[in-house]
Amino acid sequence: MMFQMAQMDQPPEAMGLPDEARYALNAPFEPLARRIAAEATVIDDRILRIDHFLNHRIDTALMRAIGAALARRLAPLRPDLVLTAEASGIAPALVTALALDVPMVYAKKYAPEVEAPALSRLVPSPTRGGQTRLVIAARYLPPAARVALVDDFLANGRTALALAELVAEAGATLVAAGFVVEKCFQGGRAPLEGLGVPVAALAQIERLEAGRVVLRRGRGGSAQR
Repeated sequence: MMFQMAQMDQPPEAMGLPDEARYALNAPFEPLARRIAAEATVIDDRILRIDHFLNHRIDTALMRAIGAALARRLAPLRPDLVLTAEASGIAPALVTALALDVPMVYAKKYAPEVEAPALSRLVPSPTRGGQTRLVIAARYLPPAARVALVDDFLANGRTALALAELVAEAGATLVAAGFVVEKCFQGGRAPLEGLGVPVAALAQIERLEAGRVVLRRGRGGSAQR
């Protein structure tokens, strides 16, 4: 599978980013970091639960701010389409697309019947077991598109990689990936950056430890909740 990345007559998208640019993409978004620190529930030092404001019950004011913050980080890479996966990625992707004033497309997952021709990938589901199929009608992912992936969480990166493959199959250009929360200890960033994709995250979780959230603060620093 050949991945088409943006060329370097534009911002540094496909090559290694300098430290300052990397930090700018991943600096803590303080309104979100404060909510996580104050309100997150940690289960078995494995599961981070913030669904009461992010992806089950949605705090709309915070979500609007999240979209604006992600849009500011992605805008220099000039995406003209935001892509996500059903279902919990839809809210952050929509507000980001609204802030960028570009269309949003989501890969269908739960009733994956779309207009032919279609693009699809199977994604392993670590929580439910088995596999989930992501499907997009090909005409909604045109070859000329400059695509930014947006999702609520970056964990193992399997969904993001599947979406990246769909972008490549469509012949479109993947310019960036943005996430509300990154669980750094699950390693999902490395495969994306290995493809030359700049990754932005508004909050980075260093680890879950003794029922507490350890957030990454500043340039490589950590702070316990």
